[in-house]
Amino acid sequence: MSLLFNGRTGDKTTRRVGFFQRVVMGGINHLRQALASLGELWRSPLATFMTIGVLGLSITLPSTLYLMVKNTEKVTAGWEQAGEISLYLQSGTTEQQAKQLLVAVSLMTSKIDDARLIPPDIALEEFETLSGLGDSLAYLDKNPLPYVLLITPKAEYLQPEPAKRLLKELEQQSVVDFGKLDIEWLEKLYAIVSIAKDIVWIVAILLCVSVVLIIGNTIRLNILSQREEIAVMKLVGATDNFIRFPFLYTGFWYGFLGGLLAWMLVAFLLWWIQSGVENLAGLYQAEFTISGLDMQALGVILLISISLGLIGSLISVQKHIKEIEPS
Repeated sequence: MSLLFNGRTGDKTTRRVGFFQRVVMGGINHLRQALASLGELWRSPLATFMTIGVLGLSITLPSTLYLMVKNTEKVTAGWEQAGEISLYLQSGTTEQQAKQLLVAVSLMTSKIDDARLIPPDIALEEFETLSGLGDSLAYLDKNPLPYVLLITPKAEYLQPEPAKRLLKELEQQSVVDFGKLDIEWLEKLYAIVSIAKDIVWIVAILLCVSVVLIIGNTIRLNILSQREEIAVMKLVGATDNFIRFPFLYTGFWYGFLGGLLAWMLVAFLLWWIQSGVENLAGLYQAEFTISGLDMQALGVILLISISLGLIGSLISVQKHIKEIEPS
């Protein structure tokens, strides 16, 4: 007997691979394929950079629009907190009657957050300061301004419709001449913000579809350029799943790198316009900082971009890999 078989039994022995080993081997195989697909991208850097650039710009636009709407809502939220209802009392209302109304309104704690009374002389002084008509007002025989009650509603009554209902209720109080709530501009602002949200969604959907089509077409070209290699692999017994994974990982890398590029572009745009926004806020004696992309937003962008990359590559792979058969 040959030395090669010396000491061996004639019985056949089989070695079973455990579940954990199969998982580890599968993970290593997927990692190898992922790194190999990344290496393939670097072999054609110009085409890769152009594809990633298109994907990054496509994701940057809806992300930037989303931030604009988000910051607009932040500004409007600050305006809502400053909203007040002005109740103008009837001419000839005495100070005692005005204070009684103040007490009655202050007891509406479920709807009113704060209420304060503005006497006619204080109101006239503020009007002189703001209007710059002090010399002209000096010729008046008497103060024409009435008592004014400034009311700050609760947060749930700051929206247009609840605020209107509260105003109508307050106008029913005694000695109240009329109330004023500058609500039209707020309704128009809400309408504009709502339209902006719809536009962001429409643009985002259209660009996401374009990203899927771009990646799908890129993967299709890669498959067609390797048509002969795929046919040979099928000839020697490679399954469609084995051939499919490298192209899926290519779509993954396109989505991942495109998402990173989009995040960096958005961060650059925010940094660029931040100084202009600060100068504009300074003109109104206010402070405002643009809310940027945090790590959570980065994760969302990467998740969306990677998903789009996988969807585009999967659609292309499912269609074209099956069409290639060894002759």
